[in-house]
Amino acid sequence: MGENGIRQILLNAYSQGRKFLLEPEAKRICEIVGLPVSRWIVAKTQEEAIEAAEKLGYPVVLKVVSPDILHKSDVGGVILNLGSPSQVKEAYNQLINNVKNRKPDARIEGVLVEPMAEKNIEVIVGGIRDPQFGPVVMFGLGGIFVEILKDVSFRITPVTLDDAYQMIKEVKGYPILAGARGQKPLDIEILAQTIVKVSDLFERYSEIDQLDLNPIFVYERGAKIVDARILLTPRGEGA
Repeated sequence: MGENGIRQILLNAYSQGRKFLLEPEAKRICEIVGLPVSRWIVAKTQEEAIEAAEKLGYPVVLKVVSPDILHKSDVGGVILNLGSPSQVKEAYNQLINNVKNRKPDARIEGVLVEPMAEKNIEVIVGGIRDPQFGPVVMFGLGGIFVEILKDVSFRITPVTLDDAYQMIKEVKGYPILAGARGQKPLDIEILAQTIVKVSDLFERYSEIDQLDLNPIFVYERGAKIVDARILLTPRGEGA
C-alpha cells in the first residue's frame, strides 16, 4: 500500500470535509510506516464485534468510530476490559446508546475492537506543525509525567536517530526507561525509531498538522501504540 495508501487516506478525509482522521485511518497510517500499533478490527454490528473479539483475543476494548467525534471518552465512546462475548454484546449496545444520548447528531461508522494492551510504563510521541518553526516533534513519559510534570522534550524536524535518543535522554523520567533501581531497562530503541518515523511523516505529508500517539506502552522488548490521533492542515495550506 505504501505512500499511495497514505495519500489516499488523507485525500479521502479531505473529500469528506473532515479536519481529522478516524482512528482506524490514523492506525492504518501507523501500520504502513511500521509503527507498533495495536491490532484492530472495525465492527458494524454486535455480531461482528463478538467475532472480532474472538479473533483478536480477550480482553478487548471497544471504541466508537465517528467523523463527528474527536474525543471519544467525552461521550462514553470507549469501554475497556471486556472479557467475554456477553460482555462485548452488552458493551456494544451501551457504547452506541452513550454516544446517541450525549451527541445525538453524531454519525456512527462502526466500533473499533482491539485487544487490551498489557499495561506498563506509558510514553507519548507527538508533533505539531508550528507556524514559525515548521514541524516540531515531542517525546515524553505519559500519564502523570506529561499531565502534571510536563516532562517532555522537543525537536524541529527532520529528527535523526541520534536526535531521537537524545530527546529520550533529556526527559527527567529517563532513568525509569533505562532501568533505575534494579528494574530491567525498557526498549528505548523502538521509542527512538518511533520518534524518527513520526518526524518522517511530518516531513513527507504537509497534510498532517498534528499527530498524537498516546499512550504508548513500552516493554522490555517492543512497544504498543494504544491510541493514534491525526489532525489535518486546512485544505490549501500545504495540502
